[in-house]
Amino acid sequence: MTYRTLGNGEPVRLFVAGLHGSEWKDTSDILENIRAPKEGTLAVIPVVSKGNYVSTLDDTYFTDIGQPIIEAVEELHPCIYIELHSYSAKNLAALTDPDRLRISGVPPFSRLDHAVLLGSVAPFIRRKYFPPQALCLTFEIQKDNSFSKQHATELVRIVKECTSKEKFIRFMFRRYPKQAENVIRDYRNFYGLQEELETLMKEFQK
Repeated sequence: MTYRTLGNGEPVRLFVAGLHGSEWKDTSDILENIRAPKEGTLAVIPVVSKGNYVSTLDDTYFTDIGQPIIEAVEELHPCIYIELHSYSAKNLAALTDPDRLRISGVPPFSRLDHAVLLGSVAPFIRRKYFPPQALCLTFEIQKDNSFSKQHATELVRIVKECTSKEKFIRFMFRRYPKQAENVIRDYRNFYGLQEELETLMKEFQK
C-alpha cells in the first residue's frame, strides 16, 4: 500500500504530491502534516516520485512513475482527487495562457491568491479513472514563494472537508466566482453535460 489513510468511512478523498522531479520539496510536507477530515476518509501520497521529471500530460506517466496513484484510485474509488504541483515564476504566463488548450490539450490554469493556480488534472486519468460526479483538481504552488505555499495549504485544508464536488464549487463561487465558472466550464469540456452544468450555475450563483 503506497498511501496513508486518515479518518474512515465515506466520502473518500485522495491527495497526492511530489509527482515528479524536485516538486516534492515544495509540496510534500503539506500532506505529511495534514490532519484527518471531520467526516470520511483522506488518503495521502506525499511523495509519488523523486526521479526524473515526466509530465502528467504524458500518458506514460500514469503507467510508469504514476502507477501508485492509479493503484490507489482503483482501490479507494475517491470522489475527490487533488494533485499538488509547483511551478517556477517564469512559467506562469504559459500555464495561464488562454490559448493553452490548443497548445497543450488542457485548459489554462486559473489564478487564485498569492500566485496559487487552480486547474484540472491530466485528461488521461480524469477520463479513464473517474466518473463525471468526481472532483479532480490540480493546485500549483509557485516555487520560492512562502505566501503561495501558505495559501495553497489553506485551500487543501478546505478541500479535505468538502464531501462532494458541489460543496467545493459552492465554496469557490463565494470566494472565487470567476474561477468557479472556469472549473465548471472545464468539467463541461470533459463530459459535455450541458444540462447538468446549467443547473449547477444557476444554483451556485444564487
